[in-house]
Amino acid sequence: MDFIRDILKNEEYQVWVGMFFFLISSLVMYLVYKYALRILKKTTSRTKTLIDDFVIDLLKLPLLWLVIWILLKVFSQTYITSPAVLDIVSNINNILLIMTTGWIIIKMVRVIFYHFQHRLDINSEDNLVARQNLTRMKIFEGIVVGLITMVIVAVCLMTFDKVRAVGVSLLTSAGIAGIIVGLAAQKSIGAILAGIQITITQPIRLDDVVIVEGEWGRVEEITLTYVVIKIWDERRLVLPVNYFMEKPFQNWTRTTSTILGTVYLYVDYKFPVPVLREHLQELLATHPKWDRRVANIQVTDTKQNYKELRVLLSTMNSSTNWDLRTDIREKLIDFIQENYPDCFVKSRITGSVSASDETEVSTPEKNPAG
Repeated sequence: MDFIRDILKNEEYQVWVGMFFFLISSLVMYLVYKYALRILKKTTSRTKTLIDDFVIDLLKLPLLWLVIWILLKVFSQTYITSPAVLDIVSNINNILLIMTTGWIIIKMVRVIFYHFQHRLDINSEDNLVARQNLTRMKIFEGIVVGLITMVIVAVCLMTFDKVRAVGVSLLTSAGIAGIIVGLAAQKSIGAILAGIQITITQPIRLDDVVIVEGEWGRVEEITLTYVVIKIWDERRLVLPVNYFMEKPFQNWTRTTSTILGTVYLYVDYKFPVPVLREHLQELLATHPKWDRRVANIQVTDTKQNYKELRVLLSTMNSSTNWDLRTDIREKLIDFIQENYPDCFVKSRITGSVSASDETEVSTPEKNPAG
């Protein structure tokens, strides 16, 4: 007993004893944690909602580290008697505790936003309000997480007395520093302000169909500084948020997803347009992609050798409209080819003797149908 008492009085041995008990306690807490986590997963697997599973997946790792840092603080205060060593360990431990606490707070913020985002149904046909709210939530989630990160970093720095003193001295020159930083980062600040403005005014929203830089695509991601457009061929177009505040672009789903599409056909003057109108109604009567709002054929232009027909079709969204137009274009061309093959565009070569000598020469290579 005296030997053990002498060991415990020795500062070096006290550190090793503290580390030993810390490791043993950490191992025990880890086993308890794994057992409790298994029980919680079994319990949440029986529920219908996915929120509880999401919470467990997010918080399982930061909570484990928080317990470990708490144990380290307890054992360091108990077994480390050297003021210098205790000061170093305490500073490191405080920083780890602050960072882990901030980690948990950020995770909880994500859980809250996930809960509200999960209640939005953006897969419905009329999803305008849902996309508006989802866009706001995504941007504000990034803002809140950024602010929490800044606060956590500031609190960590404030644990050092020297850094705190440096901070006080910097405040005395904050005016000059603020001007320099403002001039150097005016574009970055402008981009962030533009991102906030997009969140409020919402000229674009998540899943909006847009035409940008001549490309058709959907808004896939909106941040405070840039926007990602998923183009129809799986490419991504990344643009600064200032682009949508300074340059014109097309938004096909700004107020509603319904849209009108056009198909142009070029036929001879003698082609009977009413017959094609009747055939169009027959094609659309049972077509699943037509929304039964608009369907007509009009002669929109005349040229020397042909007349232009515009077929106007309506659908619930732009993707469906593309499929409908390509299908109807193909079937209308086939109908003309089968029933009026001589009514495609022709080049007429007129002789100088009389009109009776007029010859018609079909030029399929000049046919601009479709």
